[in-house]
Amino acid sequence: MLVLKAENLRKIYGKGENQVKALDGVELSVEKGEFAAVVGTSGSGKSTLLHMLGGLDRPTSGKVYVDGKDIFSLKEEELTIFRRRKIGFVFQSYNLVPVLNVYENILLPIELDGKKTDRKFIDSILKTLGLEEKVRSLPGQLSGGQQQRVAIARALASKPAILLCDEPTGNLDSRTSQDVLSLLKVSSQKYTQTIVMITHNEEIAQLADRTIRIEDGRILPSRGRGMV
Repeated sequence: MLVLKAENLRKIYGKGENQVKALDGVELSVEKGEFAAVVGTSGSGKSTLLHMLGGLDRPTSGKVYVDGKDIFSLKEEELTIFRRRKIGFVFQSYNLVPVLNVYENILLPIELDGKKTDRKFIDSILKTLGLEEKVRSLPGQLSGGQQQRVAIARALASKPAILLCDEPTGNLDSRTSQDVLSLLKVSSQKYTQTIVMITHNEEIAQLADRTIRIEDGRILPSRGRGMV
């Protein structure tokens, strides 16, 4: 079952000679439970693509469907609510609230949405990500890897249709990066969580189920198994 689909997605900045095609007719589909990595160099369009897929920015033309919904048919307020309920984000910067402890940070998006908290599910996430002993700790008392685990837990807590990760290990050392990526993969498998991760790192991309390559705003044709 398709959870994410992009159709002829274009994002153009500037006009005339100064025109830049950040995305140039991107077509992309991701199945439920799939862990896909989008690989590209700096300036390839991968970050722009992630922002479009997550409804953080609107395309010049084209459509994005998340869980069957054309997200850009929504008004801004509707899109904000849809994004909060259906799309989880994990960025390089952990974006944790410094005055809230681990548990409070994880629950924050759910409480903002006025939804009932599934305590058993939260406890399961905490156990999976190895955060059970850190629930009362403040972000400043945690290592970078632990903070990123909290960010992942927060993103998973609302049971989003899709989890979008923007260079999630960019601020971590290589060993911690491997740990965090392994936990992402475990989360994908355990919770049938759909994940799209952008990265410039080929080794990191190998941990995903499928590698998608982007260059000059275009998805490159498949060159082998596990690639689109």
